[in-house]
Amino acid sequence: MKRRIILDLAVTLDGFIEGKNGEVDWCIMDAELGFINFLNQIDTILYGRKSYDLWGQFTPGTEHTDSEKEFWDVVHSKQKYVFSRTQKGTDHNAIFINDRILEEVNKLKNKPGKDIWLYGGANLITTFIHLGLVDEFRLSVHPVVLGEGKPLFVDIKQRLNLKMVNTRTFPSGVVQLIYQLDVN
Repeated sequence: MKRRIILDLAVTLDGFIEGKNGEVDWCIMDAELGFINFLNQIDTILYGRKSYDLWGQFTPGTEHTDSEKEFWDVVHSKQKYVFSRTQKGTDHNAIFINDRILEEVNKLKNKPGKDIWLYGGANLITTFIHLGLVDEFRLSVHPVVLGEGKPLFVDIKQRLNLKMVNTRTFPSGVVQLIYQLDVN
């Protein structure tokens, strides 16, 4: 079976993935969200360069909880690909893809392995949607309205019909929505 590309993101009720200054302090790291289960379902993470620079090598500090440290250990155990027009080659943590995105990603999807997490950012998400590369949308809607920030969807030019696969509500107030691309 072909590997799937899963866009898994936290989003505010008003559709933002970051505040206007890049803040994500509104994001609830709730163990009940089952994020470790999700991470066990994937073996590869796809980043845009800016997201990779911010989070690709993030090291939690002493102020972080043990579960946050476990989360980052598991994230850093995955194969990472970074999509960048400027940064080339590989570093010891990631492989950089500069062009031919559709071909490169389809090669990845056809390799044996687990599912692939499309981490973001917004520009990479837009590119993947335009290329028809997102198989599943897992959005965790957080109980907050920011009013401004970086929107989840930017410059989407075509309609996407989605099929609801699952919804889950958590005591924290987060609602997780899982949709697959409706190919009918």
